Parts: sequence; C-alpha cells; structure tokens
Amino acid sequence: MRIAMWSGPRNLSTAMMYSFGARSDCAVIDEPFYAAYLAQTGLEHPMRDAILAAQPQDLEQVIEGLLGPIPGNRPHYYQKHMAQHMIAGFPRDWLFELTNVFLIRHPARVAASFSAKYDNPTLDDIGFVQQAELFDMLRTNDHAPVVIDSADIRRAPEAMLRALCAAIGLPFDPAMLSWPKGGHADDGVWAAHWYKAVHDSTGFAAAEGDLPQLDGPRADLAEAAMPAYQHLSQYRLELP
Repeated sequence: MRIAMWSGPRNLSTAMMYSFGARSDCAVIDEPFYAAYLAQTGLEHPMRDAILAAQPQDLEQVIEGLLGPIPGNRPHYYQKHMAQHMIAGFPRDWLFELTNVFLIRHPARVAASFSAKYDNPTLDDIGFVQQAELFDMLRTNDHAPVVIDSADIRRAPEAMLRALCAAIGLPFDPAMLSWPKGGHADDGVWAAHWYKAVHDSTGFAAAEGDLPQLDGPRADLAEAAMPAYQHLSQYRLELP
C-alpha cells in the first residue's frame, strides 16, 4: 500500500510520519516535491539552497520514485506530502494510484505556529485551499478520501490511529504510538529548522488547549483558511 498523507505545515505531519515510520513494514518519505516546488516558485524558504541540493527537481523523476519499488522492499510506503507543493502545472493524475489521506488542523493553530517560523505567510503558503482542491479532485459520488484532524489524534492517539488504519485497510500496529527521540533517518534536510519539537518527542503530544487568540494579519490568514478547513472537516473520521 502507498499512502499519500496530504497536509499543510504545522499540522502534526512530521509526528504522523514518525508514527508510520515506527512500523517495521513501512517505508517513509518526507515531502518529496519540496525542491521542485521551490525551484518552480522561486520562494525564499529557510534552507532553500540545501533543499534544492538534496532532492531531485525533475517532476517525472520524483513521481517515478513514488510509484516505483518501495525502499527496503517493504510492503507499505508512507508519503508525507505538503498540499501547497502541488502548484498549477504539477501532474496530479498519479494520485489516483495511491491511498490518499488528508490531515487537517484548525487554521488558528496553523497561523499561529507557522508565522512563528516563517515571516508574513500567505494563504497559498499554508495549504488549506490546495488540500480542498485535491480532496475534491479525488472525491467521487460514492467515495471520499479519508480525512483526519490532528486535534483528534492528540486527544486519543491509539483510537484515532486504529480508526485510520481500519479506514484505509491497513492492520493497526501498536508500534505507531511511539518512536525514538532524536529524529528519523528519512527526515528532510530542512528538519534542522522545523522539527525541533518532534525531535524532542517520543510520541504524540497531549491534547491542545484553547485556540490561540490572533489579531492582525494572522487573524486574517486564519479566517481566509476557514472555508477550506470546514469543507474538509465535514468528512473527518470521528473519535470512536
């Protein structure tokens, strides 16, 4: 099984990659389109030059790797993707060959967390609109891709991971509930800037408290993302 997990930044996406990476039957890959995205957009992200040097920028080469032999000859391949990396002109037909899951988080939390690491983020930077577009592309009259909310995972990790595995037809593995401190061998080169909190962890963090109080541009950003979040949220897996 090839699992494409589509999220935006600061969505619990790295912890979820570590969770699946803790399974002995699952290979993982970290944001394989990041370099191609930076090359095409010209955006000045933290560690831009290192990212461009670390990954292929040719789209066909990236897609061939995602659909080709799974690293380590493992039966499952977890692919951590950022929805905002799928800019106009990037092929999307290959998504139909994977099991697609959408990981969402309340926009207020994303706006607060991402803006602490990245100056003046825009709606395009945080992936909500792109998530909704990809979801609607994959949705049919009788089937919708799985949607899971990071808040539910943090409230009840085992219950939600069991529900997620059942929804995609993958046996649950208790190993998914913890991982070694210090990072994963397949972390992207950008981990040094973005992953400190998860590197210090050995499992999912406790449930979050109240939503952050935002004002100014951060509040505007969260408000702009709400329609896409609400659209996806209506399909989310419920806590058992």
